[in-house]
Amino acid sequence: MKRLLGIDLGRSRTGVAISDELGLLAHPLETIATRSADDLAKRIRQIVTEKNVEQIVVGLPRHMNGTFGEGAKGAEAFAEKLRRLVKCEVVTWDERLSTVAAERALQAAGKKTRDTREVRDQVAAQMILQNYLDRLSA
Repeated sequence: MKRLLGIDLGRSRTGVAISDELGLLAHPLETIATRSADDLAKRIRQIVTEKNVEQIVVGLPRHMNGTFGEGAKGAEAFAEKLRRLVKCEVVTWDERLSTVAAERALQAAGKKTRDTREVRDQVAAQMILQNYLDRLSA
């Protein structure tokens, strides 16, 4: 089975996670500096090719009441950019509170907030992807 890629899109950093080959578990992969949407999309395309990715899951940051704000609109626009750039399927997935959950998980592991900036985005992407994988297997 091919892998799935999870993306936690951010203004300055974007976290990326990847599934195992069975599509059961998500693992942190890398944090990409978000200089421009074009540069970010090109790096994602490289990862898709290198890791044999079948599907990309872009986190969609909705408001708590379910409405779309600027972040969600940006995520939708980025997902559309990826659809034109890669040959695999690109979907969006509700990611409300994924960054907060990632911060709590890292704190529970004894990590200090200031030391986890790079990893936090990867863990948030991992949580987005794991939630998506869990939904697929339910």
